[in-house]
Amino acid sequence: MSQTKTKTRKKPKPSVPADGVVEPTTEVFTLNEAAAYLRVTESELLRLVDDQALPCRRFGTEWRFLKSAIQDWLRTPPKRGSREAILALAGAWKDDPYVEAELEEIYRKRREDLVEDIQ
Repeated sequence: MSQTKTKTRKKPKPSVPADGVVEPTTEVFTLNEAAAYLRVTESELLRLVDDQALPCRRFGTEWRFLKSAIQDWLRTPPKRGSREAILALAGAWKDDPYVEAELEEIYRKRREDLVEDIQ
């Protein structure tokens, strides 16, 4: 019986579009794919990893993100008192038109309290 050799086919490397955005096609994302999935920049995605505990793994210099873990992270509200919760609260006040007036009122009352304590 003769043996024939079969060549193993190499998987073609995915081509990267001109804009550099690669659409995710699997359950495990690279940094670029996870950023595209969340519609943020890669640097913003890494900030989310550091500041808001976005789940991921690092293999040498490569990052990997599990799609289901990202979805769970998105569904879970930040823990009360966490940095993420505080930043979210601060962001909620950012465009409030009454913040300045409220702060002035707070400082005015503090000055009154200090004057009463002195007397």
